[in-house]
Amino acid sequence: MIYWDLFWAFFVANILGYGGGPATIPLTQQQVVDHYGWMTNTEFVDMLAVANALPGPIATKIAAFAGYQEAGWLGLIVATIGTVAPSAIAIIILLKILNHFKQSSVVKGMTMLVQPVIAVMMIQLTWQFSSVSFDSIGMWQSIFIGVISLIAIVWWKIHPAIMIVAAFVYGGVVLPFLMA
Repeated sequence: MIYWDLFWAFFVANILGYGGGPATIPLTQQQVVDHYGWMTNTEFVDMLAVANALPGPIATKIAAFAGYQEAGWLGLIVATIGTVAPSAIAIIILLKILNHFKQSSVVKGMTMLVQPVIAVMMIQLTWQFSSVSFDSIGMWQSIFIGVISLIAIVWWKIHPAIMIVAAFVYGGVVLPFLMA
């Protein structure tokens, strides 16, 4: 049963995750944390932080981690297949359809009007992650790191991966002294 649950949880999150990896994160979080209870919200945030620091698609890293944690290597494989299958199926079918109807106002309207829903999902996920951050390192530390990251990524055009590594270093070197 766990293998079916792993497959289905990641299949559902990824079949509904319009827009790719980042859009699937809130859906995956709902499945992994809220529906199945495989992780707490704090564990999910920690896992996501580590997964973001690694190369490759975020959705497959989340699936691999959760699958391995719940059912070992076979769980990793099943969850990863559940993650990749929707994209593989959809890309084959939908691209043929969309390519045929790419000038249709209906198709254009569908793709444009789903974007606000994705934005709201990302805002909700940000709010939840902020709450976890506030609880773990405090509001002022979280705001400080968030503002510095925003400035560095948006205005200074520093790659997000560099900011993730910088946050790891800050958390491992500086933060322990501040929290002591």
